[in-house]
Amino acid sequence: MFLLQTQSTASAGPPRSGIGPSPQSSSGSGHLFSLCSVFSKVLFSDESKFCMSFGNQGARVWRKTGEKEMSKCLKSSVKYPQSVMVWGAMSAAGVGPLCFIKGRVNAASYQEILEHFMLPSAEKLYGDEDFVFQHDLAPAHSAKTTGKWFTDHGITVLNWPANSPDLNPIENLWDIVKRKLRDARPNTLDELKAAIEASWASITPQQCHRLIASMPRRIEAVISAKGFPTKY
Repeated sequence: MFLLQTQSTASAGPPRSGIGPSPQSSSGSGHLFSLCSVFSKVLFSDESKFCMSFGNQGARVWRKTGEKEMSKCLKSSVKYPQSVMVWGAMSAAGVGPLCFIKGRVNAASYQEILEHFMLPSAEKLYGDEDFVFQHDLAPAHSAKTTGKWFTDHGITVLNWPANSPDLNPIENLWDIVKRKLRDARPNTLDELKAAIEASWASITPQQCHRLIASMPRRIEAVISAKGFPTKY
């Protein structure tokens, strides 16, 4: 069995919690319900990069024999397409507001994201209820000043492994958004942002709930695969 293990935010250093094996084991529906209940309290977060090329993939033309090299049958490509970096958060109750990131993320700019986007996400999805926050171990996330920010705000952070293949369910949401962008075919950066926001807004609480409910199976699959890729 796996339990969410937490420590008081009043302790020295950043508040931590973790996913780890408990001394007791259980099986059956009660075990799965316990894990799902635990992960329903987790606000998962992540950043993802979206490129203009996502909207321009798959273009096809009809051509006659000998027209292969004609300009009307060709389309130019961009070696370094325009792109945006996006931060988002989700829980079993749905998704929070997106943040379009400008420039590189350091500890200070990440704490601005937490202040202006993570806290509103938690308010929307949990109200006054307690929650546990998840993020990866990117330098801006693991900085001492970021840890102090969480301590000052009384927020418990999930102890996340350095390499966590297939564990974060928000990766599935990014995939949904990117697949929808292929149909939207944005041509400008503003159109790309609008398409991302529209696709994100279309994600339902039911989709999020199903992803969180998959966490027990994800953990078991990753353990069975010894950290190698799984179907998730």
